[in-house]
Amino acid sequence: MQEANIFVRFRKKYKVTTNSNHSYPVYDNLLNRQFDVDEPDRVYVSDISYIWTQEGWLYLAVVIDLFSRKVVGWSMSSRMKAQLVCDALTMAIWQRHPSSGLIHHSDRGSQYASYAFRDLLQAYDFKGSMSRKGNCWDNSVAESFFGRLKQERVQWKNYQTRYEAQQDILDYITMFYNSHRLHSYLGYKSPNQFEAQWMILNKAA
Repeated sequence: MQEANIFVRFRKKYKVTTNSNHSYPVYDNLLNRQFDVDEPDRVYVSDISYIWTQEGWLYLAVVIDLFSRKVVGWSMSSRMKAQLVCDALTMAIWQRHPSSGLIHHSDRGSQYASYAFRDLLQAYDFKGSMSRKGNCWDNSVAESFFGRLKQERVQWKNYQTRYEAQQDILDYITMFYNSHRLHSYLGYKSPNQFEAQWMILNKAA
């Protein structure tokens, strides 16, 4: 194997990120797998994943606009607390300025059901929506993003520090996924290209 420059790749450790066994109230499933959206900033989906580094786990929360599949907000931390998802949504709000009535969909994790996150939704008059218990297909767009991230960038990396992982993931989101990765759902355009085309057509109309 050494002579042929062949080496073994080991799968990363598995980490559960969804804790739905909590006493917080949960939202109804308003999204109900309606993943086709006609305009930007009408429906966001969000989820948490994890990345292993030699310093320990790094948790990543993302917010995705269903219209273009663009990652419009993200946050990374060594702790999987409510602040992680609040920061990701706050970033999306700061970047996109969505109007009241926006639907925000997530799983039933304690971070999304927390009072801090519910207060954030209420402050901007957003509508909370949550998947049915134990049903990953209800949030499949966010799940799909994490699958691509890990398959295309993270899965075989050996990050020495959380900072190294953060920088690499930031590069993936901003320099590849949003700007260059082609999606069959978008007619083989990147999220940025799809939104730019929509803006041109919308202005012309």
